[in-house]
Amino acid sequence: MPLVYVALAVALILVLMIPLKINGFIALIIAALFVGFLQGMPGDSLLESIYGGIGGQLDELILILGFGAMIGTVMADAGAAQRIATTLIDKMGIKRVQFAMLIAAYILGITMFFEVAFVLLIPLVFTIARQTKLNLLWVAIPTSVGLSTTHSFLPPHPGPAAVVDAFGASMGLTLVYGLIIAIPVGCFIALTWPRLPFVKKMNPSIPAGIGSTKIFKEEELPSFLSSITVALVPVVLIGISAACEVFLPETNSFRHAMEFFGSATIALMLTLLLSFYLLGTRVGRSLKDVMSSCSSSVKPMAMIILVIGAGGAFKQVLVDSGIADYIKELTNGWDISPIVLAWLIAAILRIALGSATVAVMTAAGVVLPIAQASGISLELMTLAVTCGSIAFSHVTDPGFWMFKEYLNLSVGQAIKIRTTYTTALGILGLCGVLILNMFIG
Repeated sequence: MPLVYVALAVALILVLMIPLKINGFIALIIAALFVGFLQGMPGDSLLESIYGGIGGQLDELILILGFGAMIGTVMADAGAAQRIATTLIDKMGIKRVQFAMLIAAYILGITMFFEVAFVLLIPLVFTIARQTKLNLLWVAIPTSVGLSTTHSFLPPHPGPAAVVDAFGASMGLTLVYGLIIAIPVGCFIALTWPRLPFVKKMNPSIPAGIGSTKIFKEEELPSFLSSITVALVPVVLIGISAACEVFLPETNSFRHAMEFFGSATIALMLTLLLSFYLLGTRVGRSLKDVMSSCSSSVKPMAMIILVIGAGGAFKQVLVDSGIADYIKELTNGWDISPIVLAWLIAAILRIALGSATVAVMTAAGVVLPIAQASGISLELMTLAVTCGSIAFSHVTDPGFWMFKEYLNLSVGQAIKIRTTYTTALGILGLCGVLILNMFIG
């Protein structure tokens, strides 16, 4: 019966979110209450589980989400995102424009949500397409693929970071393993999809009235060094911390120092403080103006934070009600890789729910007992869930409609491009996780 209760809870989330259009935060809390009551949890215990789940999920994650959002907005408002993209294009040339936009998307996508980074980069995509007469999709697809890849594999992006937190995995090792998969997989898809015959036949025009995000003049832009420094400092610090974790003994003092400075929270906070100077006072922006960017960045994050917190509540009710132990015992004898099972659960929820954030948090709650009992690296189990949650983007996904509208595509064309590339990304990501599992104990 416990599995039936989980299935009913997921069905309830589907009904609430799709036909009734209730947002993910409310749907997940209702589902948590629903499962708790079905399992016979007393009301006070159920509420304690929900409160504990929200608090446990958001304890350090809320700082990561907040600092990451602020860094992204400070970069955008200072023109750093534009500087990174235009410099890469200038240095690499039009012949390598796809590589340039892919690299820019990787750099910006690590701390920005897909939708935010896409809106920032799309005006540059339009400008390049106009000036070079290249097919719009030739430039846009690598950009979109790069952003989807960071969403799938690279903490401190909020999706992977939330699952890392839920599983108790290492943020640094997840980033390192994610980069090993993301670089080849993202490059392959970004360079292959624009060359596919069915894509080459499409040549959409730039939509009128879209992409009016400010294009900075050259003299208004910060330097490339300042821009790239702010973008990469958190990745470098977290990466060094992960390397120390692997190669240095636990008693090493440098490792202890990097465990602090390389934690996602401290790395992002230090980067944010650095951005106040490099992208603020150094380029003539007052601290008041920079603080305004920080304040405006947090408002769009409110619902994301609530959804992630509600996902933590749903997970905790599954644990406290005994369903997690039941799932663990049930799946122990299954003749299927826990990695594949985790991926399938996340992919099915992604197809059903649309929102990658809601899908990944719901999947994390269901997969947690499987991950803990599997004996497999929790970092790899994290990546199995996150790459499953990016697959099969379609009409229930807000990112699908943004991709369609900005690139002036029909629904059918958007399905042919975005649904197929996100599915390929998810499947190849799964293959990458399975390969890494052969070498990582």
